[in-house]
Amino acid sequence: MNGENSATRLRELLAGHDIVVAPGIFNPISALLAERAGFRALYFSGGAFSASLGIPDVGLFTLSELATAVRQITTVTKLPIIVDVDTGFGGTPNVMRTVRELEAAGAAAIHLEDQVASKRCGHLEGKQLISTEEMAEKIVAAQDARSRDLVIVARTDARGVGGLEEAIERGAAYARAGCDMVFPEALEGVAEFAAFRERVHAPLMANMTEFGKTPFITAEEFQRLGYKLVIFPVTAFRVMLKAVDDTYRELAQKGSQQGFISRMMTRQELYDVLDYDQTHDVMDRVARKAAEALASGAAKIR
Repeated sequence: MNGENSATRLRELLAGHDIVVAPGIFNPISALLAERAGFRALYFSGGAFSASLGIPDVGLFTLSELATAVRQITTVTKLPIIVDVDTGFGGTPNVMRTVRELEAAGAAAIHLEDQVASKRCGHLEGKQLISTEEMAEKIVAAQDARSRDLVIVARTDARGVGGLEEAIERGAAYARAGCDMVFPEALEGVAEFAAFRERVHAPLMANMTEFGKTPFITAEEFQRLGYKLVIFPVTAFRVMLKAVDDTYRELAQKGSQQGFISRMMTRQELYDVLDYDQTHDVMDRVARKAAEALASGAAKIR
């Protein structure tokens, strides 16, 4: 996967008229399914990644773990991926390394947040923020470190700490520091998203997660509000976990999977997602060429 082309493609999408809707993906096959559904961009959630590792979303996974996971996904899809890098794994030197590693992994964009480490989920209470000045330094460091067209998104968690006014002030400051997009986390309604849009002069990203501070707002509504990108970070992951939990419980109780066959993707449907038949065609072609080469060599020896 060419990260430069991916980032350029994301910039082209963001420059268009329609809002970019990026569903949360969490491994390569979920990315393939999102691509088949017709999405034009993808979002890799730190919260979903943490959960997939069986750990809470408090900044415990490492940069290497994240870069490896992103690289596995960009190997199978050409869609641009926005990657949650939490606080950037440290101070400005760490942010610069994070940018280089994620570029090398094929990310189209990253977003940094202004929480202190260890961070919290953006929709929980008890968050603490670094200073506006320190966050601005991280934004500048990210810009300086990128060698291609990587999109730098600055997220502020100030709404849940100091209120909407502080979130707006920080968002405006981050735009002045040179980020490509501002991401106000955990705003609490259409009026707040509109106020943020009116006063922060930069492309804006919205988070439409479940069970959080933000009420349900459609992608179409976000577009009318002037937002360029909306993510649904953990939606599919939560649905999958509920289905897996129900399946394990029923299997443990009944000792048979027959009751939920209708809820499964069939063998052929899975093979279609994975291009299984194409892989067999390649294997057969390679085997024929090898056999022909051996036969030709044997004839020359005789």
